[in-house]
Amino acid sequence: MTKRQEYRVISTHKDFEVREYQPCVLAEVKVSADYATASSAAFGSLFKYISQGNNASEKIAMTAPVISAQREPAVSADEWFVSFVMPSGSTIGQMPQPNDARVHLRELAAETCVAASFKGTATAKKSEAVALQLRLAASKENIALSSETRICRFDPPFKPGFMQYNEIVIPIHPGE
Repeated sequence: MTKRQEYRVISTHKDFEVREYQPCVLAEVKVSADYATASSAAFGSLFKYISQGNNASEKIAMTAPVISAQREPAVSADEWFVSFVMPSGSTIGQMPQPNDARVHLRELAAETCVAASFKGTATAKKSEAVALQLRLAASKENIALSSETRICRFDPPFKPGFMQYNEIVIPIHPGE
């Protein structure tokens, strides 16, 4: 079974959860493409990295989710960061360096986020609709959110779409 990114639920609301995510390391690739092709364009490089495509020729455990995110300052609407979450407890200093120059390691500190889940294929239209609903629901609870939106996919693309589990995760604005 694939391990998942660690978090603790702080509160549960009608349409979302507030979560505290533990510090983690991401292996990510920046892609200039529309959402539908961004993940495919980055997946190979990320998969090679965890499959011994690194300076230690070390295998790294696959974790979930695979994250596609847009964050500020974005150069264009077609700028995506596609990431694999490294195993729990990893630090950048412990991680082998990628052989592929497109793969970058980034450490995230603990952070508080809102999250909403949905079933089905995480298309651009569906993900955008869930993100908008999440932002509106958080606003009604007076929770200020960052501009970053993370589309988190937990299942492989060959799993039937109606069975796929996904989440939209949005960091709470610092200082809130």
